[in-house]
Amino acid sequence: MTINGIGERAGNTSLEEVVMALHTRKPVFNLETGIETTQLMRASKLVSNYTGIVVQPNKAIVGANAFAHEAGIHQDGMLKHNETYEIMRPETVGVTQTTLVLGKHSGRHALKTRLTQLGYNFNDAELDKAFERFKNLADKKKMITDADLEALVADELYQPREIFSLDGLQVACGTMGMPTATVRLKGPDGTVHVRAAIGTGPVDAVYKAIDSVVQVPNTLLEFVIHAVTAGIDALGEVTVRIEGANGQHTFDAQDETEHSRTFGGHGADTDIIVASAKAYLSALNKLLVAGGEYGEAEKRAEVVAN
Repeated sequence: MTINGIGERAGNTSLEEVVMALHTRKPVFNLETGIETTQLMRASKLVSNYTGIVVQPNKAIVGANAFAHEAGIHQDGMLKHNETYEIMRPETVGVTQTTLVLGKHSGRHALKTRLTQLGYNFNDAELDKAFERFKNLADKKKMITDADLEALVADELYQPREIFSLDGLQVACGTMGMPTATVRLKGPDGTVHVRAAIGTGPVDAVYKAIDSVVQVPNTLLEFVIHAVTAGIDALGEVTVRIEGANGQHTFDAQDETEHSRTFGGHGADTDIIVASAKAYLSALNKLLVAGGEYGEAEKRAEVVAN
């Protein structure tokens, strides 16, 4: 079985759908799985972030529209009785309903309480980092939703070990000139590197500027961007997938062949260009760590600095 329906087309089925079918129709099947259903949504988002494959909105159980109702007759039925159009409650699969409104005036304790309700248990250092990102986001958005918080946590705390990190970014683009990006990256030795590049668009320019610092040959296989929530102030999530050009391979036990290894990256920000840069750096850091190139990255950083 697979999460989010990811896998080969022959024989694999969606774990979350089977689990919830057995859960909601227990009198019929008389079977139990022992799986904690309230963790299905979190597992789905974790897999989505690591693979770089976005879950389609109409995906059963874990899709964004799985518990959404737009038609008037559906909404009326839901208001009168939840089970009219829902044979399971959203909370059963980990889709929580926000009861605490968070905004720029919310304090550290309110954030901690909401994160705890969402299933996150942070130490003081992790909570401080999350609260700093939360306050920055709250200055740009009037209301912070659960989806915003989960995207923020994934971007801030569940990233790979940082070899290169984004320290600053500026982009100039439009119809009057060439898209130009200037990036400021902090290297593995703490040295700050500033580079500028021209591209076919703002994201291309940013990625070329990053490449001039990191200097790790790779191929961008996939670039996906979507809004976490509705509205013009929505938090944007970017996922990318890259393939290293240094001969890294992974062995497929099913067909006993080797395939080029790919690395996914995830980034979130109200500025989609910044989110794109974070996602690309996340994937590059995974590539560097997996290839044992941490020391080589330090050497390259020294060469670039000099």
